[in-house]
Amino acid sequence: MRIRKVLVTAANPRQRTLPLQTLIDPQGEPKSALQVVLEEADGAGIEEFGVVVCPGDEFAYAEACGALRARVRFIVQDAPRGYGHAVLCGRKFVGDEPFLHLVGDHLHVSSLPAMSCARQLIEVATAENAPVSAVQPTRESQLTSFGAIGGRLVGGAKPLYQVEAVLEKPTPTVAEQQLIVPGLRAGFYLCFFGMHVLGSEIFTLLDEHQRAAPDRALGLSPALHALAARQRYLAFNVAGRRFDIGAPYGLLFAQLALSLSGRDRDRVLTQLVELLAVRADGP
Repeated sequence: MRIRKVLVTAANPRQRTLPLQTLIDPQGEPKSALQVVLEEADGAGIEEFGVVVCPGDEFAYAEACGALRARVRFIVQDAPRGYGHAVLCGRKFVGDEPFLHLVGDHLHVSSLPAMSCARQLIEVATAENAPVSAVQPTRESQLTSFGAIGGRLVGGAKPLYQVEAVLEKPTPTVAEQQLIVPGLRAGFYLCFFGMHVLGSEIFTLLDEHQRAAPDRALGLSPALHALAARQRYLAFNVAGRRFDIGAPYGLLFAQLALSLSGRDRDRVLTQLVELLAVRADGP
């Protein structure tokens, strides 16, 4: 399996400006969130970039791509018909190849030196020759913000799981009944990381679901659930953290994580301590 392409979805009308937000990267350079996402893929060996956008957003997004602009192709989702439909819009761009899929409103910070989250995932998918979704143990109080999986550990010492079920934003009660993962700490579930390596069969499943309910918003999680029933589909607990910049304080936490992983770590920590000291001394 060779992964050459990335499909980035950034066409949610309610979040269309998030990838255009400016942050300071670990090297102290100002960049858009979109550029940070694209560079994550570039550092993992990706050669071609497809970004799904809302109509009319191409110019603003092109300006936000930085040095990778010449390698980015924009794919317009003509109407807000769901996350799964946004992925389906990338079918022609992807073709019959396996591909990396990232979401435009999630940033990732690896816990491993010189090994990005995307590269970790691609290496696992290549070694296993199977579709793999990145996951992260997540408190049940955050379940309604993410898709989640149920399954069993198959990697031994490696945090690799055979996916048996996928649900989109389940309640804790439903998750407790359907998404149990043996060995996971109580009160935690494996939720999506905003990063997948998928094969072209996902487009067939999405197309089937769209034909079955043409008037309904098309989700990705039901297609992934169907994928788990048809073939070997894995989940990997990536060594790193995801930051949803659309969540409350999400952009702030993402910026702090990027800063604390880079050259200005000591400076940022010092300023945070000073800020906390002022708060402690206040009324």
